[in-house]
Amino acid sequence: MMIHEITEKVGKYKARKRIGRGRGSGHGKTSGRGHKGAGSRSGYSRRASSEGGQMPYFRRIPKSGFTNANFKVRYWIANLGDIIAHPDFAKGGEVNAETLVKAGLIRDTKRPLKVLGDTGESDTIKVKLTVTAARVTDKARALITDAGGSVHEDGTRRDRVRGVDRNSDDRSPKNLTKKLKRSRPKKAAPAAEEAAAPAEPS
Repeated sequence: MMIHEITEKVGKYKARKRIGRGRGSGHGKTSGRGHKGAGSRSGYSRRASSEGGQMPYFRRIPKSGFTNANFKVRYWIANLGDIIAHPDFAKGGEVNAETLVKAGLIRDTKRPLKVLGDTGESDTIKVKLTVTAARVTDKARALITDAGGSVHEDGTRRDRVRGVDRNSDDRSPKNLTKKLKRSRPKKAAPAAEEAAAPAEPS
């Protein structure tokens, strides 16, 4: 048996810290509890957030108003240059979250996919791609369609709730969650009403 095999077996389990076994142990006398105070006595407990009377950390942080940070949409990003440089897409083909995961360009399908138009040095691509993603930038769309490919944007959940069609030229939301302010109709001037009224027969 070699020394590295012995140390591997001996050091496999860390020994429990044994307190109150005399000064020679290194954890005797006060047994790591310090001198006096509530912490040195049995039955003592405190909240993890307690800071001993000082202003708690979460109260020291400045806060202001409402934030949409919790509702931010996080994408997996794929550059067009990285896609066409990969052997799986060197001759074109289907580009979606599943194929990019298989190629190792994104991690998984838990986040929506966003395709960017960065191609590196050249401003054109020479392969025909059929791209399906939640977001495709305008530059990437132009490069793909100019090369004979096609683009279909699925959109995110927010797009579907707001009624946004990412594949049309009009990408304004169709499902408005707020009612528009409707101004009251203005009353017509009396002279205009008299002129519009038909003349009575004499």
